[in-house]
Amino acid sequence: MMIDKNLGKQIIARRVAKELQHGQLVNLGIGLPTKVANYIPEGVEVIFQSENGMVGMGKVAAEGQEDERIINAGGDPVTILPNGAYFDSAMSFGLIRGGHVDLTVLGALQVDAKGNLASWIIPGKLVPGMGGAMDLVTGAKKVIIAMLHTAKGKHKILEACTLPLTAKGVVDLIVTELGVMKVTSDGLVLQEIHPDVTIEDVQEATGCALTVAEDLNIMDVQINI
Repeated sequence: MMIDKNLGKQIIARRVAKELQHGQLVNLGIGLPTKVANYIPEGVEVIFQSENGMVGMGKVAAEGQEDERIINAGGDPVTILPNGAYFDSAMSFGLIRGGHVDLTVLGALQVDAKGNLASWIIPGKLVPGMGGAMDLVTGAKKVIIAMLHTAKGKHKILEACTLPLTAKGVVDLIVTELGVMKVTSDGLVLQEIHPDVTIEDVQEATGCALTVAEDLNIMDVQINI
């Protein structure tokens, strides 16, 4: 089953937001992960960090209310909370490398059954660089990959990554529009599934074997548009 790409991104961001815990320092990668800030569960307060030098980052700036001085690591206009702060890259990466980030949410080009991550380059294509991803996935206490399940029909979740790695064995959880997969020493365990797809659908869209959890849950995909 094909799920609308934009709706799929909202489903992913909303589901990832449920992983946030009160009091955490959370880093959101560029692109899809930035949408997580729009779905913080009621009663949960977290501090969002952006590696370009900000803590207390708020939601994506509404159209017409952008401030070119307040941007995230991807250059997108965002907001900053009243208790937020700016600082230089040395301080920002001191937080990351010092193990102070509780959770990072990143996109990916590929993830594999061993929790290896490829997210920074496709050989032969021009890219701006790896950004802070290599530091984040080794410095953060938990790593969640938020991405669409496939790319133009090609597998992004594989038995082994074929692209240059960002880091080895760092991914804890993968959230896509089709389901939620936990990385274990025995491979990927499908913990949740979109209500409109079957286990067979998810497996077909995945380039490695999935173990289905005995207590497989149905994803909450209701989005207020």
